[in-house]
Amino acid sequence: MKHQNRHHRIHQEGRHSVWGIVVLMLLINIPMYWFVQPHWISAITLTLTALLLAFVAYFFRNPVRVVEVNDPNFLLAPADGHIVVVEPTMEDEIFHEQRLQVSIFMSPFNVHANWYPIEGQIVRSEHQKGRHMGAWLPKSSTENERSLVIIETPSKLQVAVRQIAGAMARRIVTYAKAGHTCSRNEHMGFIKLGSRVDMYLPLNTEIFVQVGEAVRGNETIIGRLPE
Repeated sequence: MKHQNRHHRIHQEGRHSVWGIVVLMLLINIPMYWFVQPHWISAITLTLTALLLAFVAYFFRNPVRVVEVNDPNFLLAPADGHIVVVEPTMEDEIFHEQRLQVSIFMSPFNVHANWYPIEGQIVRSEHQKGRHMGAWLPKSSTENERSLVIIETPSKLQVAVRQIAGAMARRIVTYAKAGHTCSRNEHMGFIKLGSRVDMYLPLNTEIFVQVGEAVRGNETIIGRLPE
């Protein structure tokens, strides 16, 4: 697998937020500078609003990650974060069979863009309302607000990817549409604040990661689908 040059930009989901804070900085700091004495007070206000702008820009950072994969069965991480689950589980909502679950927990400091883990056709994409309990809890997979994307590979294997809202995350954005094709290096969506992404894979998928391991979206190889 080859990585091409990476750089950062602001994700489209955060551009309105960044520009809104820039406008807010101008509305607050210009009057403070002209009408408030002494000037150290306006300097503190400018510093605080600049830190707010820096945090929002950091949160909505969008690293450009382009990879070339020489094996079509490789699964790439759909998100940045840490592996919290690697285990067989009975999947009753989608496949109604035993599946291998791999889950990635995203902290508020991780990149929150999500990528497609593999190339194929999107056969299902839907959003479900739910609770907002901590995303690290096992029940969050089935009870929290979530979006589901099912991808069918050219070899007719199906991979389910579920974006899950956490206690702070209140908005899940999913670009996937049923009937469309998807590919690596392409964004699947975006989750605001701390959250989680689950994958449900065929049981005989070869897994290359373990619980506790840090992964990078569209870079770390999670595993390899069976032939």
